[in-house]
Amino acid sequence: MSFLDKAKDLLGKHDEQVDQALEHGGGLAKDRFAGHDAQIDGAVDRAQEMTGEGDTVPDQPPPAPPAAPAP
Repeated sequence: MSFLDKAKDLLGKHDEQVDQALEHGGGLAKDRFAGHDAQIDGAVDRAQEMTGEGDTVPDQPPPAPPAAPAP
């Protein structure tokens, strides 16, 4: 079993604690980055959707960074 498989297994077994930690982290982020509450809430919601049992979200690579403008 790879490290990633072990991490996913732990996340599935401790979904409630992971969700609570995400909420706490979101609160800290809101304190630090005032005015971005909607973006932070959205990120926390998406992260919480990806944890837990029975997720239907497939593993996807991160999006490519935007191309740099030509000089």
